[in-house]
Formats: sequence, structure tokens, C-alpha cells
Amino acid sequence: MTEMLKILFAVMILFGALLSILSAIGIVRLPDVYTRNHAVSKSATLGVLSILLGTFLYFWIIEGYMNFRVILGFVFLFMTSPVSGHLISRAAYNSKVPLWEKSARDDLKDKEKLAKENMSQ
Repeated sequence: MTEMLKILFAVMILFGALLSILSAIGIVRLPDVYTRNHAVSKSATLGVLSILLGTFLYFWIIEGYMNFRVILGFVFLFMTSPVSGHLISRAAYNSKVPLWEKSARDDLKDKEKLAKENMSQ
């Protein structure tokens, strides 16, 4: 039974490493700041969370050692990474960083016009 659990935890850690590599490739290959930020905030977060969860479960179930710092890292990353990704994208948009020319739509453009109209009234 413990060998199956070790294999499961190793798969979780390898899956997290694969997602982290995928996000690194996304940073290099994607065309603009918005798509790069999306790649990093989604896949790197899930990758690191998978690595932390696999590590925590291995040491807790196999070794009998519970490390609360790993849990705190898990919670901190789970709460801060999506927020920071959103704020970086919003700051780039407010700084007028151009979208990629093949972007399908700009959802914030209409909301920005509406907000300016409401402020002028």
C-alpha cells in the first residue's frame, strides 16, 4: 500500500513540475503581456500547489511528519497568486499596454468608457 502511495505522490510532484515547465514555455512563446500573465498565473500556480500538496502528503502519510509551513505556503500561494495575476493584468491595461493584434475582443474597453461617462455626470 505504501508503494502505491509513494507512486501517487511522485506523480503529483511530477505533474506540478510539468505544469511549471509549461508555464515557463508560455512566458517565452506567448505574444503579449496578457497571455503571458495568464499562462503564469494559472499553470505555475497549479504546478506549485501540486508539488506542495504531493510533498506534504508524502511526509505526512509515509514519514509521519506534519509540516505546517508547507500548509501555510499552500494557503498563501492559493490566495495571493490569482489576485496578483489579476492586478498585474489590470495595471498593464491601465498603462495602455497594447493587446496582441489577434486578440478576439477587449472586454474592458466598453466598461472603461462607461466608467468615464459616469464620472463626468
